[in-house]
Amino acid sequence: MTDPLIKMVNINKTFDGVVALNDVNFEIGHNEIIGLIGDNGAGKSTLIKVLMGVHRPNKGMIYFKGKKMENWSVEIARRSGIEPVYQERALVDKQCLWKNIFMGREITHNLGFLKVQESREKTENLMRKLMGFTSKSITPESIVKNMSGGEKQGVAIARALYFQAELIILDEPTTALSISETRKVLNFIKMIKEEGKSAVVISHTIYQIYPVVDRFVIMDRGRIVGEFKKEEVSMDELIGKLHMVADTGHIS
Repeated sequence: MTDPLIKMVNINKTFDGVVALNDVNFEIGHNEIIGLIGDNGAGKSTLIKVLMGVHRPNKGMIYFKGKKMENWSVEIARRSGIEPVYQERALVDKQCLWKNIFMGREITHNLGFLKVQESREKTENLMRKLMGFTSKSITPESIVKNMSGGEKQGVAIARALYFQAELIILDEPTTALSISETRKVLNFIKMIKEEGKSAVVISHTIYQIYPVVDRFVIMDRGRIVGEFKKEEVSMDELIGKLHMVADTGHIS
């Protein structure tokens, strides 16, 4: 495929006269994991919200697989296979696992009744083959609030992959997780790559996400100030470049 999965061209966004994005050009390739990094206020969240159709840019265009997308919206982004995974809102804690997997996209009979047994069986298959859950203590009937943070992230990612997501957005997926739970989340990000899909990982903790990222994009004050393939930059060099951006606003 010659065209990237997503291409955002000259994206500008202002809020009450304040420039949040300034002529941003951002591409996401097929089967690529991107680390989107930068300080608070750099424009990362605004860029992603434009990508997901939450914010309409004041100027600029979005292309999906080479096709110019008019009137880009949340609905069109979702139909195109863009799925966000928010750590705090990924799942409904008081519901069981199988209901979370199929929430909003329930498997039903012609008359609209839920196919409960089929939903449970598909969830069991997802748990063992895609999520890698081996413990018998977690079943399709397990209540989500009793699961760990890393397990919840895995469920949300597996749900997105099951429904044919092309691109998964992960916003600070390792925040407040233990070392072992962080390792689980990184393994789930590797799973996205193995499934041939793409992801954008927004994070402040470079040392955590460095092992699973293909390319890093650094933002500062509404601009992209640097892009590096992982093989081009060590973790220490990348951290140094972030410090340079914080001090000078650019990378020399």
